[in-house]
Amino acid sequence: MVQLNSSSMSDLHNCSINDFKKVVYPTIYLTVFILGVTGNSLSIYVFLQPYKKKTSVNVFMLNLAISDCLFVLTLPFRVHYYLYDSVWVFGDAGCRIMAYSLYVNMYCSIYFLTVLSIVRFVAIVHPFKHLKLTAIKYSRIICVVIWVFVLATASPLLAVGPSSNTTCLDLHPNSTDKMRGLNYFSLGLGFILPFCTIILCYVLVIKALLKTKLPQAKIRASHKKAMSTIIITLFMFLLCFLPYHILRTIYLEWGNGTKSNCSLHKGAVVTLGLAATNSCLDPVLYYFVGENFKERLRSICKKQGTQHQMDIP
Repeated sequence: MVQLNSSSMSDLHNCSINDFKKVVYPTIYLTVFILGVTGNSLSIYVFLQPYKKKTSVNVFMLNLAISDCLFVLTLPFRVHYYLYDSVWVFGDAGCRIMAYSLYVNMYCSIYFLTVLSIVRFVAIVHPFKHLKLTAIKYSRIICVVIWVFVLATASPLLAVGPSSNTTCLDLHPNSTDKMRGLNYFSLGLGFILPFCTIILCYVLVIKALLKTKLPQAKIRASHKKAMSTIIITLFMFLLCFLPYHILRTIYLEWGNGTKSNCSLHKGAVVTLGLAATNSCLDPVLYYFVGENFKERLRSICKKQGTQHQMDIP
């Protein structure tokens, strides 16, 4: 897991990267914070409501929402940093937590989204195996494994301190080689493998749908949810994660030298912002393909409306 530095430690005097960051990062992070806290808090509340039928899909989505909610709570600190001319006032430990939280959330999101696609795929192609895979017990075990794995593999970021007492979220020149190695590890295991898995699920689901003849209404509904889950997940990968991983790799290989390209730095800023937007887009997935999510939300709204009427004298 690698902290992407979207600014160079030298030769940026002729580049307006600092002014660019001061505008772009606070705008994106504040938007993600407002939408993310609202959407994910509501989603967590909905998922935790008692319901007659518990599903593995909602277990994975609940964990994804928790990951997103924890991350967006760190964004005000990032906004403060960039609005106050990149001066970090929250201490060494706070700086390390910023980088750590970003990558824990990113790769937890990637793995949870991948597992959701696999579950939907298995439900269509191997329905009997799906019964075991979707058992609540196994879904909780999978969630624990994902959390432990990501927390452990992201832990090297906690050992990488800020480049100075007042600077944070920047790559120290002495850490470039170490970050390069961590980048390729996270790129392969944290992005390429899940991305290829989702594409494979997408292709196999389409193949299965083409073979299906006159499906019953219930089967059609499950097929629709499977396709919707994979399509939305694929869209989020293409929008949030693919540009970021490409720019991060390019930057670590060629963007930290004395002839750094200003456009590359600005591109890194934009793609890091796009990666953060994943946290406010996930609730869209819950609403459209979550198991009984709409019904639960309507039930909560109905109860709140009834309670409000009872409170009126």
